[in-house]
Amino acid sequence: MTSRGRRLVQHDRRLGVRFVVGADEAGRGCLAGPLVAGAVLLDLERVGPREVRALGALDDSKRVPEAVRESLLEVIERVAVRVAVDVRSPEQIDRDGLHVSNLGALAVAAARVACPGALCLVDGFAVPDLDHEQRRLVGGDGRSAAVAAASIVAKVTRDRMMRDAASEHPHWGFDVHKGYGTAAHRAAIVRHGLSPLHRRSFRSSAYPQRAA
Repeated sequence: MTSRGRRLVQHDRRLGVRFVVGADEAGRGCLAGPLVAGAVLLDLERVGPREVRALGALDDSKRVPEAVRESLLEVIERVAVRVAVDVRSPEQIDRDGLHVSNLGALAVAAARVACPGALCLVDGFAVPDLDHEQRRLVGGDGRSAAVAAASIVAKVTRDRMMRDAASEHPHWGFDVHKGYGTAAHRAAIVRHGLSPLHRRSFRSSAYPQRAA
């Protein structure tokens, strides 16, 4: 049976290029914490049977258990030619807007890893000001090995940041929900108000009212 990772690599090989960049983000839909864009450069001529086997569990980061994501990050860092992230803080998101922040982070991360002749695959977005051939790939983290790898890089990086943030801001449970709008997170906002990590530019209706 063909592994998920093998199918994703096969997708990228069918593109007919040697160098493929994948770019994806984590945290765009969160109430709190940074937005993190990840990018990965794969040289498909250097991705042989051993590397494909090592990437067997590769998939959209949302479908991969946390422990597997951590292991996959180590594999990706060995297999990829380059790996990069770009981080946009809550303050930057509030200042520039979520969409602009997202596109900017994806562009910077992709540019950091791209090489001449590379095809950049961006999950779901066309990115302005990227001086490399690019292709918007809807659902790319479930179709392309490069984009799935970028998804893992972004997700693991951001989750680690949120676990660290939980020690400084313990009342909101950031180590559990990572800033997403879960019921527990919203209940914590009612009890404790907004932390310094919450994005103020979201509509007020996104946040429950704190109890008097």
